[in-house]
Amino acid sequence: MDFRVNMGVVVRRFVAVVVAVSSVATGIVNAPSQSWDQFRGPGSSASLGEGQLPLDLGQDGVIQWVVDLPGEGLSSPLIHEGRVFVTASSGPDQKTLHVICLDQNSGTLIWERSITATGRTMCHEKTAVAAPSPVIADGLIFALYSSNDLICLDLDGNLRWLRGLTLDYPNASNSLGMASSPVFIDGVLVAQIENDSQSFAVGINPENGRNIWLIDRPRAANWTSPVPLQSGDRMAVALQSSKGISVINPRNGDEIWSFTDGAATIPSSVAHDGVLYVPSNGITALDLNRAGEPGAVLWNSRRLRPSTPSPVIAADMIFTLNNAGVLTCASLKEGDRLWDLRLSGPFSATPLAAGNRLLLVSERGVVQMVTVTPEDGTLTSQLDLGEMILATPGASAGQVFIRSDRHLWKLASPLVL
Repeated sequence: MDFRVNMGVVVRRFVAVVVAVSSVATGIVNAPSQSWDQFRGPGSSASLGEGQLPLDLGQDGVIQWVVDLPGEGLSSPLIHEGRVFVTASSGPDQKTLHVICLDQNSGTLIWERSITATGRTMCHEKTAVAAPSPVIADGLIFALYSSNDLICLDLDGNLRWLRGLTLDYPNASNSLGMASSPVFIDGVLVAQIENDSQSFAVGINPENGRNIWLIDRPRAANWTSPVPLQSGDRMAVALQSSKGISVINPRNGDEIWSFTDGAATIPSSVAHDGVLYVPSNGITALDLNRAGEPGAVLWNSRRLRPSTPSPVIAADMIFTLNNAGVLTCASLKEGDRLWDLRLSGPFSATPLAAGNRLLLVSERGVVQMVTVTPEDGTLTSQLDLGEMILATPGASAGQVFIRSDRHLWKLASPLVL
């Protein structure tokens, strides 16, 4: 089936370009304001500037283009310098791993690279081997897969290095599949490879793909992603697990401080304005300037218990989604619940926030726009894409990119001519 892009452009199914690969190495930086260079975008916050979401999802022409994807995936699309990058996994056992680059304006395929997985590709039927989101920096893209294959390409699709972590750590897997997305901070690529057996976090040298450091982590299945943050006067990265939070120095893996009251193993923490909001006994707010000291816990609310989506912050409020598809809003300062709004759920994707609006995508493919105030939330428009969607969208300059196992959509407010 062909799909029409706005202005009559037709985008057809990709023809895969397969390349042979071998080991070698690479690096990354903070995303520019119009880039979406990692899972949940700049700061891993899923937040954009005011006015950076389409105004009306029901308006004719809001779907700018849609293209076919060659395989499954829960990874977020990345947007960088006029291009969109997305990963996928295909084949009967999802052993073919793809990195795809598209033109942001037209959806035209620029390049595609694929390799054969070296690690285990078993996973739950609801997820995929292409579950972790890639990360971009310094003109490079790093793509990690559930098979623990880590690929580094430049932005023209040329291979820089490939590392099969399973070759070094053969028991690092679980039967449901891995999903933690790496981050790049302070010159180091940080990944959590956590499971019931061989569980660790690793800092990887972007120049050669080798370990800078490796630390043992709790032996338990964990799908949360590292969170880059500022702790005191230094850059740090928060690692979350069922045990709690361990904040480490990304240059050497040394622990700076910890929070040991437990945390969720699916939704990740979010940092905002010197506070880390942790999915722990609901939501627990930790003051990063007093971390590890008495009084570091600013508040805790058990009524803000997120399910799969991570919490998101907008307009001095914090929002969580539960298993029933209920959006809960609370005060950012005290954690007091302000209101609830039942939406068309369930949800796996983390919402996007921009100003006083949230964009949410349900597992059934219903995209919903909600306007929020401290008094209430109002569903203002929606769009049914008609497919199961589990991946958190990517966004840039008023454009939103949403992927399913089969398609990638670009949504934007149509131009008024």
